Amino acid sequence: MNRRHRRGPRLWASALALVAAFGFAVPQQAASAAEGPAVTLSKSEAGAGGSVTVKGSGWRPDALLMMLICGQSAPGKGVVGGTNSCANADGRAVTTGSDGSFSKDLPVAEPPVPCPCVVHVATVTGETAQADAVLKVAGHAVKAIPEQATGGKLSVLTDTRLDGSSGILTWFGAPPSRTFVFTVGNVGSAPLKDPVFQVGTSHGVFAPQWEDQQWRGTIAPGKKAQIKLPVELSSGAHGNYLISLKFGGKVLAEQPWGVGRPWGVTLFWILLCVVVPAAIFRIGMAVVDRVRPRRSGGGGGGASRHRSARRRPELTARLPKLSRHEPSGPPSATTTTTALPWFTPDTDPGAPAGQLSAPSDNTPTTKGHT
Repeated sequence: MNRRHRRGPRLWASALALVAAFGFAVPQQAASAAEGPAVTLSKSEAGAGGSVTVKGSGWRPDALLMMLICGQSAPGKGVVGGTNSCANADGRAVTTGSDGSFSKDLPVAEPPVPCPCVVHVATVTGETAQADAVLKVAGHAVKAIPEQATGGKLSVLTDTRLDGSSGILTWFGAPPSRTFVFTVGNVGSAPLKDPVFQVGTSHGVFAPQWEDQQWRGTIAPGKKAQIKLPVELSSGAHGNYLISLKFGGKVLAEQPWGVGRPWGVTLFWILLCVVVPAAIFRIGMAVVDRVRPRRSGGGGGGASRHRSARRRPELTARLPKLSRHEPSGPPSATTTTTALPWFTPDTDPGAPAGQLSAPSDNTPTTKGHT
């Protein structure tokens, strides 16, 4: 009984501790989710060529983010010129952890436009989320951000279109590009100076990727203007895309865009798979033919036969011609003539037929001259 009474308070204490821990953990997670994504920097000022550590929290778990240093920007105002105002070549990608946080070093580079500058962090895929942190780039020019009039209101008056065509480089995987052309009118009571539009590109079921683009000019109340904004996709992009136009948080127009497949890349890989093996095969055969040993049997005999056949006419031409007639003078000591058995000594094969006589059976056969 005493043991049971002792175990009871311990169990209740453990249960209360777990409930308390769970109760405190849930509000903390809810608070971090309510705050949204945030970004902090290890230092507020750095020069070009240095680096700064970027830390983030409150992001989606396992989300792919892109970090850029952008000019003409400020927290709450966004990047005025879009990614064209950022040092894109020195950007870094980072993936958040299971708790939605990350930490990564970012090289400091001067953006193509003057400061104020920020470290702009945004999601690459999935639901759009972004956050900015102020960074002063030492030695870089500073220019005030143009004020945006609040009384103007734009409306699309005519149908939008995409001008341009794909060239031979696009057929080989170059980024497809078009010009988004549309006409807007200011239906508000105040002029709009240098309005900033958001152009989004979406493919399939993915959410659009928005990019801020600023148009230089002023639209007076009751006036209209034709606006042209460049649109560019990634390298090798193909399929059906949707280009969206947003201003003041409202989507004004959408335009479909069908991008053909870069068949030049496919043709290149096919030729590469055919030409390279053929070249390797020819090189291998040449190496084998050079390395293999020469046969001394059949191959050498055939060559000697051909050489002897070529020498036969020369040998024949050099042999002395044999005469069918015996010399008319007396035989010398160095020259001997052998007569055939059935010819007499005073006849030869070149004599007339009447002068030839066959030896009789009783006549002995003589050799040489008598």
